[in-house]
Amino acid sequence: MEKDLAEAMAALTTGIYVLTVAEAGQHHGMSSSWVTQVSGEPVLFSAAVDNDHFSRSIVARTGVFGLNIVGTRGRQLEDYFFSARAKHPDNLAEIEYDLSPKLRVPWLKMAAISIEAKVVNSFAVGDHTLFIAEPVGVCLRHSERPLTSLELDYVYLGGNGVWPRDRRGW
Repeated sequence: MEKDLAEAMAALTTGIYVLTVAEAGQHHGMSSSWVTQVSGEPVLFSAAVDNDHFSRSIVARTGVFGLNIVGTRGRQLEDYFFSARAKHPDNLAEIEYDLSPKLRVPWLKMAAISIEAKVVNSFAVGDHTLFIAEPVGVCLRHSERPLTSLELDYVYLGGNGVWPRDRRGW
């Protein structure tokens, strides 16, 4: 059952994003794949953040974050933020970014699209917090197709769970 469930969850395709935060001059980013639009009027989207992740407490305190949509040319962003090299508080030191105009959250220059978002609600859901956010600004940088989980060699299943993509030849 556990193996079948992992394979079923790996079949839920997602986009590849980097969620960024800022607090007291410190800037941080994390790989984020559990993101989706949840309302059309007003436009709202959700982002799930692991409760043990450094960024979760910053989003909870500040009520804002950046969402950077990774395009096909920005694959190295996912590789970096999913690696052990990015597991420290000031992990944007090696990445080029600007601060968004309204909320002053990091917008990654290698991202195809960046959104600055204000949290309007949050919910504890298992080992993650689901942040419901309203976009307040957008930067369209590159016209390229967004990267999806189908193009990665693995799928993040939460916690330390990573499922190799090649199990079913996807």
